[in-house]
Amino acid sequence: MTAAVAAPFRFFSLRAVRTRRLGPSLVRVTFGGDDLHAFQSDGCDQSLSLFLPHPGQREPAVPCELGESWWQGWRELPDGVRAVMRSYTLRALRREPGEPDEIDIDFVLHTPAGPASAWAARAAAGDRVVLLGPAIADNRAIRFRPPEDTDLTLIWGDETALPAVSAILESLPAGARARVWLEVPDSGDVQDLPTGADAEITWLVRDASGAEGSPMALGALRGAQLPPAEHPYVWIAGESGCVKALRRHFVGERGIDRRRVTFVGYWRRGMSEEELRAAE
Repeated sequence: MTAAVAAPFRFFSLRAVRTRRLGPSLVRVTFGGDDLHAFQSDGCDQSLSLFLPHPGQREPAVPCELGESWWQGWRELPDGVRAVMRSYTLRALRREPGEPDEIDIDFVLHTPAGPASAWAARAAAGDRVVLLGPAIADNRAIRFRPPEDTDLTLIWGDETALPAVSAILESLPAGARARVWLEVPDSGDVQDLPTGADAEITWLVRDASGAEGSPMALGALRGAQLPPAEHPYVWIAGESGCVKALRRHFVGERGIDRRRVTFVGYWRRGMSEEELRAAE
């Protein structure tokens, strides 16, 4: 599958290689494919579009052959045929000499399960998907871009942002200062996140409160004593409403330059991705 879309992105035909349960709410699916050699990304929070088949389909229905007209062709397919499209963040890209290229994508499992969560829960080796991803390493779907003078990195994310936060922490230089807040549904979702940075990681677990969304984020941030810094950089990602509230906190209450705050709404409470797309 070699159809170009809009450079620097293209379609990749992939198969699941293996799965690994990371916690009660998280599962990692490793994918491989002959054309992954063309997949390129230098970003820690690389955004991807993943197309999944409906139950009973052998592969997702995506009119890749239409090139740049694929979107209209995909939209015109019947509801029960058109592939499910969801946005995800690349967790890892592996290229080892003598081994096939692989990528990891982490899925959030939730109840009631949406089509992507249901697919991930039953995913098995050989399952086919289509990925719309980057063919150029530095591309517009990378948002984590700290200025060179950054002397403190501040990060907040919920479970949907955990893959990106994990990759960001791995990428930070040894000794770089970071404060990180991660909110997850269950205590079993807490992970050991390797980093050479001087990073203080605070896990916020929702299982005790039984609340939906991100009820603890703003309180945790307001109560935090931040280390002194002349040039902090902020990266916030997760539920859209929470992300906006946290951005207001960092800019309005903390006085951080808005140009040094990156914020990304990965999802919105009470809305499916289809509804979000229609509202844009």
